[in-house]
Amino acid sequence: MEGVLRKRTPQPEVHRITGAQRPHSDDLDQRVGRYLVSMLIRTACVVLVLVIHSPVRWAFAVGAVLLPYVAVVMANAGQSRREPPPPTIDLQPRPGPALPPS
Repeated sequence: MEGVLRKRTPQPEVHRITGAQRPHSDDLDQRVGRYLVSMLIRTACVVLVLVIHSPVRWAFAVGAVLLPYVAVVMANAGQSRREPPPPTIDLQPRPGPALPPS
C-alpha cells in the first residue's frame, strides 16, 4: 500500500498515440481518492449526528449508514468507462496515377 499514496512529480503532457488503457496505478489513485472523500463526508455525518439535536440529525444518520456502501461501489467501479481509441493512420499505399511510358 506504500505506492498507493505516493506523491507524483508534475510530468509534461504526453500525447497518446495508442489505444492502450491508462496505467492501473492512475486508476487506483483515482479510486482511493474517491473513497477517501466519501469517508470524510461520512465522518462529518457521524459528527453531526452527535452534535445536532434536531430532526435533521436523522438525515445525517442515514448518510452515515449508506455512505460506506456507496463508497465501496464507487471504489470498485475501476476502469469501466473506456476512452475511445485515438484515430488511426492509414498506412496502406494508395494507387496513384500511373507513370507515363518512357
